[in-house]
This record gives sequence, C-alpha cells and structure tokens, in this order.
Amino acid sequence: MMLRRHATLVALLAAVAPLAALASERLLAMPPCALCLWQRWPYWVAVALAALAAGLRSRALLALAGLAVLASAGIAGLHAGVEQGWWPSPLASCTAPAVGTAASVDDLMRSLAPRPDKPCDAPAYLIPGLPVSMAVMNLAYALALGALALHWSRGGTKG
Repeated sequence: MMLRRHATLVALLAAVAPLAALASERLLAMPPCALCLWQRWPYWVAVALAALAAGLRSRALLALAGLAVLASAGIAGLHAGVEQGWWPSPLASCTAPAVGTAASVDDLMRSLAPRPDKPCDAPAYLIPGLPVSMAVMNLAYALALGALALHWSRGGTKG
C-alpha cells in the first residue's frame, strides 16, 4: 500500500516541475532556452514510470522514475555550468544569433527564426533579488525528488 502511495506522490511531484516551468513561461513571460526545454522531458518520463509503478506496485519502475528525475538533475547541472560560464553548451541552439555572412539587415532578418531563442548562458531568475537561477532550482528539486524516489523504491517508508 505504501509503494502505491509513494509512486503516486512521485508521479505528482514529477509533474509539478515541468508544469511550473510552463507556468513561468506563459504567465510570467520567461522564455525558455533549449536546455530549459530539455530538462522537462525526463520529468514526463518519470511521471509515466511512477504511474506504472503505482498501478503495478513495482519497486523497479519507481527506481527507474527516480533515475529519470536524476537525468533532469544532470541536465540542470550542465545548464547551471553553462550559465556560470564554466563550459559551453553542447547545443547549437543555445547561442544567440550572430550576424554571420548576412550582406544586409534584410538578409539578417530573413535568416533569424520567427521567435528568437533565449541563449542558455543567460540565467532566468524566478525570485527577484535571489541569485538562484531556475536551472539551479531545478537541480536542487530534481536531486531531492530523485533521491526520495530511489529511497522509496528500496522499501524506505519514512520521509
């Protein structure tokens, strides 16, 4: 019975992160960068795995859900390093558009995407005055949720 509750809670908490990111995008006009979008996918995988774990009462599926959340933590750690300038982003879409070989302003405008991408090295801060980017907040959240899911998958009932 506890496994089913824990797996359901993991599924719900895994859905919170990408939905909160989407809300900040839509309601607070905070555009995501490519790495921001990549951080959301493992959560949806975790939601599906945790829901299956709840239905099938499977500790293995709950553990896989925890690992999926930790994958988002890995991407968030990579993103935080890009924001801090510790390393470049591996994604080409993370760089700001450059003039390149455009012969005129009209050529440059035609070469740009209809909606400009946000560079991945520009941190997005949700709370004004708090120098913790959304990538770092996701890193902390994903590490905690992933650890909790793995703990519960091993039969831990406390916490």
